[in-house]
Amino acid sequence: MSLQPTQASLGELAQALANKTISSVELTSLFLERCERLNPQLNAFITLDREKTLAQARSADARLAAGESGPLLGIPLAYKDIFCMRGWLTTCGSKMLANFVAPYDATVIEKFNTAGSVCLGKTNMDEFAMGSSNETSYYGAVKNPWDTTAVPGGSSGGSAAAVAARLAPAATGTDTGGSIRQPAALTNLTGLKPSYGRVSRYGMIAFASSLDQGGPMARTAEDAALLLNVMAGFDARDSTSVEAPVPDYTQTLNGDIKGLRIGLPKEYFSEGLTKDVAQAVEAAIGEYKKLGAQVVEVSLPNSQLAIPCYYVLAPAEASSNLSRFDGVRYGYRAPEYTDLLDMYCKTRAQGFGPEVKRRIMIGTYALSAGYYDAYYLKALKLRRLIAQDFQAAFEKCDVIMGPTSPSTAFKIGAKSDDPVAMYLSDIYTISVNLAGLPGMSIPAGFDPAGLPVGLQLIGKYFDEPRLLNVAHRYQQVTDWHHRTPKGFE
Repeated sequence: MSLQPTQASLGELAQALANKTISSVELTSLFLERCERLNPQLNAFITLDREKTLAQARSADARLAAGESGPLLGIPLAYKDIFCMRGWLTTCGSKMLANFVAPYDATVIEKFNTAGSVCLGKTNMDEFAMGSSNETSYYGAVKNPWDTTAVPGGSSGGSAAAVAARLAPAATGTDTGGSIRQPAALTNLTGLKPSYGRVSRYGMIAFASSLDQGGPMARTAEDAALLLNVMAGFDARDSTSVEAPVPDYTQTLNGDIKGLRIGLPKEYFSEGLTKDVAQAVEAAIGEYKKLGAQVVEVSLPNSQLAIPCYYVLAPAEASSNLSRFDGVRYGYRAPEYTDLLDMYCKTRAQGFGPEVKRRIMIGTYALSAGYYDAYYLKALKLRRLIAQDFQAAFEKCDVIMGPTSPSTAFKIGAKSDDPVAMYLSDIYTISVNLAGLPGMSIPAGFDPAGLPVGLQLIGKYFDEPRLLNVAHRYQQVTDWHHRTPKGFE
């Protein structure tokens, strides 16, 4: 068989399935075997269930045999373990949910099931999506396939490592402050955070409800477009879901980008950005110029305040969202306690990890009487200013570009004792979530140590078609996205 499934695009896999060159069971078995063999090196998956996965593949084969077709029918995908999936363990990377089997499907999972996708497994993640390195998971750190002593980024690090190491053709992730884009940058993937409200959050375990957004993680912009076609759309069960028509994101991929105005924020190319990342990003901008794009300087004056703003708002929302984990209805319960209050205290003390506790405490403090105006209200005002900065910048340009992460992947444990240093690794991504804009990261080269660099693209509200088009045109003239980590070919 000429098709090499681990290196094939989603389109090529769909074609092979339609032509009966390979069955969904054969394709899924091949990826399952890779997962079972290689996952111990990476810790990318929390749950693999061969029986359930192959049952879905057999069902997809039956649909194909009946003459059904679809771009994702029969294709195995990995899902971040933050999406509830009926009958599957759904842990959110936490001891608190280590025994929780979801009784229903998240809307995103429902949509993929309808499309006929097969669930390969649930991927590892920072606990309750709180982290930038995938080291806060109750199930242990995920390792970066490009260097297994380095982090893959977080919180969608398991999904990133799985796709980068070709354990899965593509995966879902979620992005609250950069959790799709930053791991995509650190593992040489294409990751897209859609506009807030574009993808339903129903059944996606909440961290910070006004910031969380699900999105695709794949090797190419074309694959990301196919995934977003399934994921996007209005959902009446999610009050933050936006009722707007969903275009076919693959239709505009090949549009001409001659005359495209690229905004480069001066604040993204200042202190804190490593030389290797800066050089790769500048080289990528050079490629866009060759494609006929023009560059304009823009300013995002409040972007330096995005980190303090985010680390007031996100923990405040987390402290509220995570109050439901009390040992009463579901999840972990402390084995010994004297009364109800003691059960609450011990359950939460034993069930949550240090980073989650830190954020709950920060959030509860910021929302408490006497501090609400000083912190939370100020952060809300600053959030509005950050959104206005983007609106002003987009009057001069069509898309904003810059680095996704200030450095390439750092060593596991390098920032564990310094939360602020860890928080700063999201400096270029967080403001996009605060403004609710779409953003994506695409492969843009490697540093001298062979670690990937990501280029970030930021678009106007619901301008995902343009972002995918701009990313796709770059990928047509570069081959960074085809590179595979050594040992995982």
